Amino acid sequence: MKTERVRRNHGARKSESLAGHLTRTLIIWVGGVWLLSVMGVVWYVDREINHNFDNELAEISHRLFDFAARDLDREGQARAATQPMVASDPLFSEDLVMFVVKDGDGRVLMHTAATDRKAFDVALKPGFENSGVWRIYTVQHPTRPLYLQVADPLDERRDAVNSTLLGLIIPLAAGLPLLALVLRNIARNELRALQWLAGQIAERGGSDLRPIPLPALPQELMSVGDDVNRLLDRLSQALDVERALAANAAHEMRTPLASARLRLQTALDHGLRREEVEAALGALRTLSHRTEKLLQLSRAESGASLSRQPVDLVKLAGLVAQEFWREDEARARLDLRIPSSEVQMALGDVDALAIALRNLIENALHYGAGKPVVLEVMAPCTLAVRDFGPGVSAEQLQTLHQRHVRHSADRAGYGLGLSIVHTIVERHGSHLELYSPPPGANSGLEARIVLQPAS
Repeated sequence: MKTERVRRNHGARKSESLAGHLTRTLIIWVGGVWLLSVMGVVWYVDREINHNFDNELAEISHRLFDFAARDLDREGQARAATQPMVASDPLFSEDLVMFVVKDGDGRVLMHTAATDRKAFDVALKPGFENSGVWRIYTVQHPTRPLYLQVADPLDERRDAVNSTLLGLIIPLAAGLPLLALVLRNIARNELRALQWLAGQIAERGGSDLRPIPLPALPQELMSVGDDVNRLLDRLSQALDVERALAANAAHEMRTPLASARLRLQTALDHGLRREEVEAALGALRTLSHRTEKLLQLSRAESGASLSRQPVDLVKLAGLVAQEFWREDEARARLDLRIPSSEVQMALGDVDALAIALRNLIENALHYGAGKPVVLEVMAPCTLAVRDFGPGVSAEQLQTLHQRHVRHSADRAGYGLGLSIVHTIVERHGSHLELYSPPPGANSGLEARIVLQPAS
């Protein structure tokens, strides 16, 4: 309930979806790029329009100069100096251009009827120059001391620039909301896979740790899905180990606990007889032994602490054998055999392999009917433990590593110990081989741990 409440509070604080955030970010960036583009277009259009107007003004000026020079020749330049001529109007009103013709001293010899004299108050040199609201172009006659100045209103240029920009900006501005809507729909559609993956993850819990199916997801989400599936697998293994430990504990400890209670109660009822107290101690030893086995099995099944390092099998076998040789019975029965040639290093976890080897030796000593037990290191990377007791049948050999298996009414079987060995070997990526009887023997059981060589 607390987790669910925290999740709801977190959802309430979440003010914006990822699709909305992505859409807003894209709109800001697209709008910024669009604005920069418009500014670039403004600069380019203004430059091109002014360039075209200047070219047109220069072309008109050269054509007008010829007509103005001929009119001056007819009237006489000296006369025009005392009384400036008025140029004749063009045939069409749209061709009207305001200009003046000056001599080398700057005196006006000819001008159009509608002329603003102040507009031409510029330096008498060829080229362009602005004067108020006019753009003036001055051209010099190639052979005579005459100058023609033509005026072009700057308003026409600004109007041309504004109309061109409006034609560009209005469609772009009108399309920006549409672009926002399209980007929002695209973001939502593309993020549906993420929403689906989030929903699948939310459905998983302690009772459902199935891997998430991964259809054709984008590469980034596929990576997230793989990581989540690996996490679910580890959680599933951890829960399986926890459940198995609880089940194993309930199964393995019920009998010794009941036996210990019964023995102690009987001892109390009969005045604490020595044999009953000893029987209770034996039951408690069995309980302790099985508890140790369960902890070993839990560690082996978790596999979390297993390392992968080169292991000297001869040294490992010697250390484990030394532990058993401390007891007189084991010292008399357990024999260690190592090859004369050097054995290749194996890849594994020293502690886990030692646990597996101890369990095999304990089983062999316990079920070997008092006969010798051999611990042998075999090439290339094999540990073998064999006894020469009664062994098991071929059918029993198939289920020997299963937990809690009882092969007869009066025998506990090899189940829990071999289950620990089988789990450890499996976690090493190796395999456990069982033979009954051992090769070349008439009876008994042989277990071989075949490990991977260290590179």
